[in-house]
Amino acid sequence: MQPIRPLITPPKSEAELLQQAQQVAGFTLGELSACAGLQTPKDLKRDKGWIGVLLELWLGASAGSKPEQDFANLGIELKTIPVDSLGRPLETTFVCVAPLTGNSGVVWETSHVRHKLKRVLWIPVEGERQIPLAERHVGSPLLWSPSEEEERQLRLDWEELMDLIVLGQVERITARHGEVLQLRPKAANSRALTEAIGADGAPILTLPRGFYLKKNFTAALLARHFTL
Repeated sequence: MQPIRPLITPPKSEAELLQQAQQVAGFTLGELSACAGLQTPKDLKRDKGWIGVLLELWLGASAGSKPEQDFANLGIELKTIPVDSLGRPLETTFVCVAPLTGNSGVVWETSHVRHKLKRVLWIPVEGERQIPLAERHVGSPLLWSPSEEEERQLRLDWEELMDLIVLGQVERITARHGEVLQLRPKAANSRALTEAIGADGAPILTLPRGFYLKKNFTAALLARHFTL
């Protein structure tokens, strides 16, 4: 394979981003890590976001931890997705943190979920646990925007979940709510509480929540584009 290097500056076009992502495809995480002068952790127990950080480095992502798209100048979000040997997602995909207060008047069109999913660069990565982390291969990239039907599914779930949050029912929401989008606790530990609205309209403290894409949604998306 030709020697490749991480992008030092953010890509200036979709074509440049896609070309770099295609060049990275086929390499193992260990090879990419070594080329970038990084240590590959033994596993992801303490380094859950490591794969995403590694690929952000290779692709010149600019956002870091800022609440904007990873390639803000292109309006593109980067999502790595662990897959099994048949190319099926192994876990749900985090989209963004859910706002639990101050939601009067929020609409799908200006929501953070829609903003994050408007244009996504999906990069599948081998994720089966029996494969050592350093030996897992990076797959072919997919640049995606939701179809009308996908956007309709996402909007309906988002509206249902946001209605429950606004009505003070956040504690009643389970991962089973929503066809393609779910709301789940997202916190480093059970002490990291945030304010929300309770059933009687008074403020309560609860775990932060995040929006996640269900596996059925990402599996269908990958299968359609890669004809699995």
